[in-house]
Amino acid sequence: MMESRIRRLATTLMDATTDKEPLVQEQIYNALCYLGESEPEEILHSCDEYLRQHDKLAYPHRVIILKAMETVVRNNIGSLDKSTAKVVIFLASNEMTKSKEVIRDWQQAASSVLVAVGQRFINKVMEEVLTKFQPGILPHYFIVQTFANLSVSNVFGMVPFLNSILGTMLPMLGMAKQDHMKSVFCYALQHFSESIQEYLANLDKAPDPTVRKDTFSNEIFSAYEVLFNSWLQHREAKLRLAVVEAMGPMSHLMPSEKLEEQLPKLIPGILALYKKHAEAFYISKSLCQILEASVNIGSRSLDVQLDALLGTLHPQICAPADPFVPLTVKNHTEVLRCFTVLACSFPDRVLAFLLPKLESSNERTRVGTLLIMRQIINSAPSQMEIKKPFILSSMKLPLQDSNDKVKRAVVQVISAMAHHGYLEQPGGEAMMEYLVRQCALPSEAQPKKQPLDADDLTSDSVQSISVNTLFLLSTTVDRMNNVLWPYLLEFVTPIQFTNALTPLCKSLMYLAMKKQEEGENANLIRYDLNGNLPSPYALTTRLLVVSSQPYAGDCRGAAALRLLHVLQHSVHPALEQLWSKRVPALVEHIEENTEKCLCQKEWEEKLLLFLQETLAAVSDNTWICHFVTEMCRQLNCYNGFPLEKNFLYKCIGTTLGACVSKDLVQKQLQELLETARYHEEAEREGLASCFGICAINHLEETLAKLEDFVRSDVFKKSVGLFSIFKDRSDNEVEKIKSTLILCYGFVAVHAPKELVLSRIEADILKNIFQYFNTKDLTLKLCLIRSICMISQAIHNGGKCGDFVFSRKAELVAQMVEFIKAEPLDAMRTPVRQRAMVTCTYLVALEPHLSDPDRTELIDTCLASVLALPPDPGPERDGISSDALHKEILYGDTLSALKDLLKSLLQRNLTPHGLQDMFAHLGPWIKSNKEQERQRAVEISAALLDFYLAKLNVSTVVPFYNLGVLIALFSPRCSDSLASVRQHAVDCVYCLLYIQLCYEGFARDHTDEMVEGLKALKKGLEEPDFTVLFHTCHNIAMVVGKRVPPEQLMSLLLAMFEGLADPDKNCSRAATVMINSLLKERGSVLQEKVPDIMSIIHSKLQEVDEEHIRKAAQQTVYILASQHKSVVVSSLLGSALPFDSHTCAMWRSLAADPTLTSQILEQLLEKVNRDVPYKESKCFLLGSGSERIATPLPLAATCALYEIMSAPESGAAVLGLYAPLFVTLLLRVSCTVGVQLPKSLQSRERRSSSLSPAPRSLHPCSCAVETLKVMLARGGSEAVTKAVGSAGGWDLMASPERHHDGIAVLAGAMARHAGPRLPLIVKNLVPTLSSVFDSQRITTTAFFAELLNSNVVNDLMLLETVMDNMTGRQKDPCLLVRMLALRGLGNISSGSPEKVRKHGAKLLASMVNGMDDKDDPHNLVALEAMSSLSKLLDHLEERDIQSMLLHIAIRIRPFFDSEQPDLRQSSIVLFGNLTKFSEEDCEAFFEQILNGLVTLLLHLQDPKPEVVKACKFALRMCGPNMGCEGLCDMFLNHLREDRSLHYGEFMNNVCKHLMQSYPEMLNRLISTNLFYFKSNWVDIRAAAPMFIGFLVLHVDEDHCQQVDLDQLISALNLLLKDPVPAVRMKVAETLGRLVRIL
Repeated sequence: MMESRIRRLATTLMDATTDKEPLVQEQIYNALCYLGESEPEEILHSCDEYLRQHDKLAYPHRVIILKAMETVVRNNIGSLDKSTAKVVIFLASNEMTKSKEVIRDWQQAASSVLVAVGQRFINKVMEEVLTKFQPGILPHYFIVQTFANLSVSNVFGMVPFLNSILGTMLPMLGMAKQDHMKSVFCYALQHFSESIQEYLANLDKAPDPTVRKDTFSNEIFSAYEVLFNSWLQHREAKLRLAVVEAMGPMSHLMPSEKLEEQLPKLIPGILALYKKHAEAFYISKSLCQILEASVNIGSRSLDVQLDALLGTLHPQICAPADPFVPLTVKNHTEVLRCFTVLACSFPDRVLAFLLPKLESSNERTRVGTLLIMRQIINSAPSQMEIKKPFILSSMKLPLQDSNDKVKRAVVQVISAMAHHGYLEQPGGEAMMEYLVRQCALPSEAQPKKQPLDADDLTSDSVQSISVNTLFLLSTTVDRMNNVLWPYLLEFVTPIQFTNALTPLCKSLMYLAMKKQEEGENANLIRYDLNGNLPSPYALTTRLLVVSSQPYAGDCRGAAALRLLHVLQHSVHPALEQLWSKRVPALVEHIEENTEKCLCQKEWEEKLLLFLQETLAAVSDNTWICHFVTEMCRQLNCYNGFPLEKNFLYKCIGTTLGACVSKDLVQKQLQELLETARYHEEAEREGLASCFGICAINHLEETLAKLEDFVRSDVFKKSVGLFSIFKDRSDNEVEKIKSTLILCYGFVAVHAPKELVLSRIEADILKNIFQYFNTKDLTLKLCLIRSICMISQAIHNGGKCGDFVFSRKAELVAQMVEFIKAEPLDAMRTPVRQRAMVTCTYLVALEPHLSDPDRTELIDTCLASVLALPPDPGPERDGISSDALHKEILYGDTLSALKDLLKSLLQRNLTPHGLQDMFAHLGPWIKSNKEQERQRAVEISAALLDFYLAKLNVSTVVPFYNLGVLIALFSPRCSDSLASVRQHAVDCVYCLLYIQLCYEGFARDHTDEMVEGLKALKKGLEEPDFTVLFHTCHNIAMVVGKRVPPEQLMSLLLAMFEGLADPDKNCSRAATVMINSLLKERGSVLQEKVPDIMSIIHSKLQEVDEEHIRKAAQQTVYILASQHKSVVVSSLLGSALPFDSHTCAMWRSLAADPTLTSQILEQLLEKVNRDVPYKESKCFLLGSGSERIATPLPLAATCALYEIMSAPESGAAVLGLYAPLFVTLLLRVSCTVGVQLPKSLQSRERRSSSLSPAPRSLHPCSCAVETLKVMLARGGSEAVTKAVGSAGGWDLMASPERHHDGIAVLAGAMARHAGPRLPLIVKNLVPTLSSVFDSQRITTTAFFAELLNSNVVNDLMLLETVMDNMTGRQKDPCLLVRMLALRGLGNISSGSPEKVRKHGAKLLASMVNGMDDKDDPHNLVALEAMSSLSKLLDHLEERDIQSMLLHIAIRIRPFFDSEQPDLRQSSIVLFGNLTKFSEEDCEAFFEQILNGLVTLLLHLQDPKPEVVKACKFALRMCGPNMGCEGLCDMFLNHLREDRSLHYGEFMNNVCKHLMQSYPEMLNRLISTNLFYFKSNWVDIRAAAPMFIGFLVLHVDEDHCQQVDLDQLISALNLLLKDPVPAVRMKVAETLGRLVRIL
């Protein structure tokens, strides 16, 4: 019986192999394998029987079964019965040979079964297969392939058969006519040969150790003859390759004499194939095996073949390998192995062939030859030992090759040579020099993007490969130490090796440290043995200079300093202690910073200090003289490196300063002046720095040398013959003059102040003044800079006594002339900026400037900067870097101007001095050009801030010009430019504090009102007129209260003048001041007449200015206080939608609480008096109708919005909170879905096209917005925000979700406005009997949500609201009934302590709701279940006992409802009911078992909320199931926050179920069978999986309960499901049924 069921299962699965879905086929295969693991013999017999009985089954389906058989056999080979093995062998043999045609997948699967069985039953397999391998009859293709695969998988078992197989096979070779048969014979011969070789190599483990190579030699040779003489000539490429693959292994088994005899034909035959095949790997691999076999027998024939071999193999290497085609890379490897074999046997001839190829004009030939050379050097070291000099000399030509690919190959050859001792030979140094030269290549020499070139697929550049090679040779090849040290030092100083310095220094440091470890510190550099090495002075200079740019060249600074540290003893013995301390600190500084954040000036100062300390430590004049001489000698080397050269000049200056010999100092200075390249800016700067630093210790010598230079012939104009070069030489002379003047400036700054002050006018200025009359920009800039440095020197030297600079005015005038000469249309040069900086230093010196000079200086500088065009950025043809340069230059120039004006103001820090300064700035501040105002006000703010900071009032004096100055700046507080507005506030702020200081307040006194100006600045950021008006008003209030009474009138007069100014900004600011006065004199406006309303409106339309609107609003307010009814009626008569002017007029009515309350009551009466809408027939929709809003309530609603949107209306709104709230809530309710009248619809469209973002006139939106503003104004902002964040306002306007929006509002009111509720509830109760459904829905929804909060209980409203909800259960409107139930359920969360008191009434309501007959979509039932779930938490068992089973049975059908909400609510309720099942435990346990399968399957429900409900219900059911393991699983795995691995979970659930309730198996399976027809795919897939896991874990004793035939039939039917995922689960379960058979 069991056997027949296993077979039935297997048959069911095998029937399903016709499934076209690959994933299902795979699951069927897995299921068969699973059955096979349990009953391998039975399944193998079933598969055999099925395949024999279903002879017509298509081969793709037979393949699945055969593959399953192969897996079962492989996994159970050790326990397989011999008889079963015979059955399988016979079947597989028949399947493999049934079709004479080759059907690869099918026959391959059968062959694989035979190979699997052959692992243990080789004799049985051979017995069967050999019957189909008869002499004289060409065998089936897969018979031969099976032999081949068996020989690989079972070498020891198969080799003993090979002699007879070969004996039978050889005659067949001639019979094979088809290519595929020839190919398979080749495949077999290849694998036979490889197996025989493996057998012979492991004879000690072999079953028959007497087997010898010659056992097979003759047969292999016979086969070889057919293959070589016949098949190799075939036109089919695949066959030729198969032949070649076989001949390689066969050559090792051929008789030696036969192989020797064949080689003259064999090798040319193989070589000829290279021309016929693009893919050469198999040819090369076979050739390599043949060559190895030939060498093994000591062949003499190879000698003759050598030229042909080399000539054919060499191009294979020259053709580049494509790394994206793996076989080309493998081919290269095999060909290189061939060269290794040949080089070991014929070294002379191989080199004689290769070395001339290095001179080829073809790049690929050169690269390929070098690759072979590297291979030979590495793989044939003993044969190449005596060839080293010859090989080295042949490398001369490749070393001169400029091709990158060749260079890379040469570097690789050099690396190989280094490892094998070549570089220790003569000529090795040339190789090392080559390597260093490649390291010195620019690191970005190759373009980043280039087309993919198969020749050049390596991404590494020549430079990076060379750097890595040099470092590896230095650190890992010990024999290279003496080759590289100290030879590499020769490359440190030559400038052409600059790019190689980092790797050089790293390698040298490593080598030097190794030498030191060997105890050679004292004799580290032996100059007596190495005449070409650079001197210690040269090394120190070079390494110090390149360190000045520490991050260049892959961070060469750190590498250079580390090398310097290692060489300290060789530089000078006295430096050890100093350098051991200083150098690591310098290196650390480099490593702690980056190129971006390192301060270059600070870094250079550190290096120069290090140099100074070094010179002091050496303290040897001779050494220092040699050192400075070497420095000067290296200067010209740095002609292409301006930054390094500049630093070297500073080093020379520092070293000259330490030099005792005055003669040497003068000699070197003279030499520097004669050799400098004056046309380069960096050179001029460097030379001047050198002179300046040198002057610190040698002022006399420096000035004397400069004086000599001034008098020399250099500055005399050329005449006569060379006058044709006059312009050019003039230009050169100007550059020399520039340098000379710069030198004087640097000398003045650096030299000791006590010495230099006396020399400034006599020696320095005397030589500078003669060059002022120039137009050369460079000379002009140098003059300005030099004068600036001289001024700084005098300024800083003030301690040396009072110094009167007699030529100060002359120099200031000269600077003014320079500034005047600059064009006003653009800023192209830094002349302005530098001249102003110079003047800043000059004006601070004595004597004072005269008034005319001072005036001219100020006016010239202001005009030069303020009048520039607006955009100092790029010109039309400019580029971004140029624009950035101009922007920086402009910023620096403006800063220089500010500093100059501050310096001038400092000289006269009085109200008069301030007035004088603003007399110059005034016209610019009032300019009609934006950029001029902006700059002028920015400068003004800086000057006033400076004045305030420096002010020190000793006696109380009047600040007589405060009013005038405030009048100058306050209009600018509303300038069109934000920056002007901000700076204007700063100016007013400073002026008021200056006034306070003059009134006698302390400097640190803080005035809160003035400080408030700072806070107002934010309001000036955006040019919004409303914000500007408000901010300017506040500024005016501060100014009005802080300006002294005697100056108030002058201020007001100035402001009144501003009203007439056509500039809007002045007008706006003046209006602010005037409005402040109008607030105090409001009685003036009482003379206006009531009909001014229309005039105000028309004026507002004409001129939409802020100050006019304010005045209008004030007037409307006054009129309303006298004639409120007229004003309200007049404004209500305005056209809808209200325009902005009407809105502003409405808002003005909010100013006074009493007046506002009266107006609000009038408007409420107008909203309530009229019907909210009228029904209108809609002819287009047949008999339908639409609701049209009535105009008066709509206008009144809009008016309420406008008034309450004004902050001042707050008090009035609070007084009328409940009537306003109820009226507007019901207004919202009545306007949902209501349309505007047609006339207003078109008007609203016109309005929206004119106004950018008008408020919607739609009745419902309008009502919602008004309710929002009422809540906000009534102190319930929290309600508005809470409703908004929950999306309640949008819901409220939606016809479908209106009640949800009302619930959100009610919840927010309960939380944030509880005390308001009693009056609101009182006003709302009557509307429950309203004729409008919408109003009943709104009120019910509001009350329902109130019951969700305890506030109703606290306010004694619970019974009132609950009774009203109970009374709505018979309401004709379904939604009202549903909301009433929701409200009653909400008592559980709002007043849980009251639930038991009213339990009977509440439960009766819920049960009635579940039985509601007029509930087609179960909405009321859904609400009843949901509410009951909530109430259960607060009831006790006795309260619900009588209804428990009734409810459980009533809700069970909803578990599988199509509506997700019903599924969720019913399942949650079921979970909650479990808490009340103790007294009636057995009856309710039965309900749990009825629902268990459903709940577990719905964990795969498509709706996440249903899954969540199932998790909850199962967690609740767990404790009632009497199985601790199951309970723990439900609690741990079904947490809401935890994701669920469903398959694993169900496996464990079924395990516990079958342990605890094995008798339930049939019931559980039957329930699952019901879900085989579920509409949900995941549940259809889960049901068979559930059954599979139950079967997996049930004990044998309980298996008989299952109706297996019914189950298998049901699964069989489900196996035809259209969804692959379902079919997969069915197949998996069918495999598991083996457990209950």
